[in-house]
Amino acid sequence: MYFAALLARTEDGWEASDTELDTVETLTDLADLAREAAPDDDTVVVLIEQEEAWFGVIRIDGEDDPRIFVSDAAAAARSSYGALLTDEILGRDDGEDDLDVLNLDGTEDGEPLDAAADETDDDDGPADDGSVVRHGPLGDATLLADLGIDEKELLALESDALGGIADALGCSDLLEAVR
Repeated sequence: MYFAALLARTEDGWEASDTELDTVETLTDLADLAREAAPDDDTVVVLIEQEEAWFGVIRIDGEDDPRIFVSDAAAAARSSYGALLTDEILGRDDGEDDLDVLNLDGTEDGEPLDAAADETDDDDGPADDGSVVRHGPLGDATLLADLGIDEKELLALESDALGGIADALGCSDLLEAVR
């Protein structure tokens, strides 16, 4: 189950609203939805969480390209909305077949995860052909730095990460109201 909320920074402070992701098929759809929440090109922060398995933060400032952070790329890539974010960060084309690009268990050809991690290329380094999304954070961990959450703090968030982000932004009551 997903939870998604839009936090729009306005002249009067933050405004929060929950959002249904049912109509979101691309990052452009998500950015358009966020921009509608802030008619004056204000900053909008979209928070997405999947049952505490991973969380994502998308920041939209006016017409600028969205900035994205995902807490656990491998977990996110296994979910529809998370794959949308990880694919964007990794520069994958929307037209690529996810089943060809990503093995749902995070391994290649059904190998155990440990065997996939031990795989190497000709340089004796880990193989990184983009087909395996590794566990761990991915994206722009500095996207909230000017709003009070530096990279170190964002990377340290675990349980109730969205609550921690909202608390640092000064709008935890607003987020809780839309949960």
